[in-house]
Amino acid sequence: EVQLVESGGGLVQPGGSLTLSCTTSGFIFSRTPMTWSRQAPGKSLEWVSTIYASNGRTAYAPSVQGRFTISRDNAKNTLYLQLDNLKTEDSAMYYCGMGGSRGQGTQVTVSS
Repeated sequence: EVQLVESGGGLVQPGGSLTLSCTTSGFIFSRTPMTWSRQAPGKSLEWVSTIYASNGRTAYAPSVQGRFTISRDNAKNTLYLQLDNLKTEDSAMYYCGMGGSRGQGTQVTVSS
């Protein structure tokens, strides 16, 4: 059974930073592309970033490019998302995902 568990969200001021983690099990993490997405209240799910398994190549949505960094630790079966220079519009529930599965999410709130 695929399990994805996000953590690390919280309340942060604009310009602040957070590190999100996603612990995984039930599949071969080291061979699986992984994705972060987010959903703000009243809005549709938005793709944020992907990290590929074969070469570690990364991709970002234009709205987060240069501020967010996706990474993975294959030894720990864990995915990360470093969020820097946060803006109020980054407030959302953040999900990690693979294939058709995603976790329960972790809430990020950016507010002064």
